[in-house]
Order: sequence, then structure tokens, then C-alpha cells
Amino acid sequence: MAQVSRRISELSTSETLAMSAKSAELQAKGIDVINLSVGEPDFFTPDHIKLAAKQAIDENYSFYSPVPGFLELRQAICKKLKNENQLDFSPAQIVVSNGAKQAICNVLLSIVGHNDEVIIPAPFWVSYPEMVKLADATPVFVSANIENEFKITPTQLEEAITPKTRAIILCSPSNPTGSVYSQQELTALVQVLERHPNIIILSDEIYEHINYSGKHQSIAQFENIRERTVVINGVSKCYAMTGWRIGWIAAPKWIVDACNKLQGQFTSGACSVSQKAAQVAYESDQTCVIEMQKAFQRRRDLVVGLASKIDGLKVNYPQGAFYIFPECKEFFGKSFGDKKIQNASDLAMYLLENAHVACVAGDAFGAPECIRMSYATSDDKLITAFERIKIAVEKLQ
Repeated sequence: MAQVSRRISELSTSETLAMSAKSAELQAKGIDVINLSVGEPDFFTPDHIKLAAKQAIDENYSFYSPVPGFLELRQAICKKLKNENQLDFSPAQIVVSNGAKQAICNVLLSIVGHNDEVIIPAPFWVSYPEMVKLADATPVFVSANIENEFKITPTQLEEAITPKTRAIILCSPSNPTGSVYSQQELTALVQVLERHPNIIILSDEIYEHINYSGKHQSIAQFENIRERTVVINGVSKCYAMTGWRIGWIAAPKWIVDACNKLQGQFTSGACSVSQKAAQVAYESDQTCVIEMQKAFQRRRDLVVGLASKIDGLKVNYPQGAFYIFPECKEFFGKSFGDKKIQNASDLAMYLLENAHVACVAGDAFGAPECIRMSYATSDDKLITAFERIKIAVEKLQ
């Protein structure tokens, strides 16, 4: 009998992709679904970046690229890290991958294994625990709630550390909550981590430029832990380049060497044309990034205002990314006809079927009392979506 491996059978399906697929099925039937489930900017890639890709094709960048990426792109990334983050890295400390998702997976597969534990603050991005499991390690969750802006405390971190702890994954600005750790908050976490020198810090900074709280703060700025900190970033969110699949790490050389070895056997180098486009994205004027950030901030203000007017949703004021993550447990136990809302998954399905708005249940993010809504779409669609949600939840008794 056909049977998949234990590795695959124990792996969860991505709930964000699953909900997006369900909404696409309804759209294929002619139903007007507003998709707030997907974490993807609705902007087109800026023209000067597309032009660079066309030029790369004309210049015959159609051969295999070096496993860690073209030197020119790695140099551009180093300049970005120096100019924007005051971080010193050499091109030999950069690995370019097929998106930040592969970059994170590369690191975990390179540094953790059986009996290791990886601390993951919750709410978390859906793929973190599954990546840890793929690496044969154990995810350890540290939960934060809406009252704490979904940010963990130093005390919680200290209590979660054991002799088996090998790594921690920190995401700021956060998917799914939009929370942003301040320099003061990072300092307090670092004071804990410096007492545990065997812990590697993975800092997922893919939403760096979608930040409404001022200058982005990277945990890699702290010199006492820099030699065991991995910065993960890429072009998907800030340059609206999700489909180009370019992410990267900046890391200690021994981790880079391990990721190079793994990637060399797994996928080899990332798309050559996409790399040349990413190089131009980093080297060119950054006005496009600033304009998109302003649009997301305006949408954040709009959506928080709209969601706050819906009785039963408890909403905070996220400082980054393009999500709100309202608490929705007041709807649990309510019904509409024969449809009873037992949990956030039921509510997400109810909103899809009755309001034709796609969201993602918080269960997948480690917060079963919440629901994630992306505002990476137009103002008109957002206004219509929340009108539909309001009407739908008012029918629940």
C-alpha cells in the first residue's frame, strides 16, 4: 500500500495556503470573495526592478548561479545591512535562497536535530513549528496575549529555556500580530540570552520596512550575541516581489558554510534573473518602499477603526506588517441556523461561507482565540469586507 514517510505524515498543511485555496474555489464558481487570508502585498513589483530582470534576460543570465548567490547581490545586501541597520557583514556571510522561507529552513536543518528544543514565541508564523519538526527537533511555545501586544517577557523566556534549548525564532515586525519589539524590549530579552551562550537566535526581519513605530530594531545590533545571531530577510514584502522568491541570511561563517552545503545538495542557487532584479532593488532609490509603507499604514488605521466597531472583536493597534489579529472568543458558542461556532476555525469558515471574506483561524498561529486578517488589499475591498463581516456576525445568536 502506498504510504508517505513519517516526516510528511506528521507535517501540518499550511492553513494560510489552505484558506487561500478555498477562497479561490469559491471565486472560480463566480462568488465575489474578498481574500484577507494571504500575506502578500497587492502592489505590483516596481517598474525599475522589472526592467532589471528584463535586462538580465537579455544579458543571458540564464545559467546556474553560485550556491550562495551572485557576489554582486551579496555585496548589495551587505551595503543595505550597513547603511540601514549599522551591521557589518561580509559577502562570505550571506546566503541567498529561494525565499526567506527556505532561508529559515536551511538554518534550522543546519543547527538543530534530535532532542534539541527551539523556542517559538506564540502567536507565531504557521511554518515555524513545522520547520522545527522537519529538522527533528521540538518546538517549545511561549505564549503572549493581546494585553501584552502579543510580545513575550524576559521572565517567560528564561522559564522556557532548558539544557536542550538550541535556538529561538524571533519575528519583528510579526506575522501574524503586527507586533514590533522596541530596542528596550530587545535589550531585556538579550540580557536573558547572554546568560545562555549555546542558544542561536534566528531573527526573521522580512517585514522590516513595513514598520509604523520608527526605525527598525534588529536583535543583531547587540554585539554580545551577534556571533550567534542569524538575520533572515528578503525582497518579498518590502518590494512587492513575493513570486520572485529571493530571501537571504546574514550569519556567522560556520552557519553560512553549513547552509551552503545543504543548499548545494537541495536546490543549488536561487533564480539568476530574480537575483539580478533583487540587486537593483537594493541598490536603487528606495522611494517605492516608503510609498508602500505609507499605504500600509493608512490601511492599518482604516482596518483597526473598522474592526473596532464590530461587537465581539477585541482589536489592538499593531505597529508593523499588514495584519490585524483580533481576539474573537466572544463568538464561541453562538450559532446561525444549524451552524455553531465552537472555535476560530468555525468562525473563519462561517465568514467565508456567509460573508464571502477569507480569514485564517488563529489555531494555526498558536492563538486559538484569535483570527488573522490581512489588510494587504485596496481600501474599497477592506471597507466592503468589514461591512460584510459586521453583518454576518450580527446574525450569530
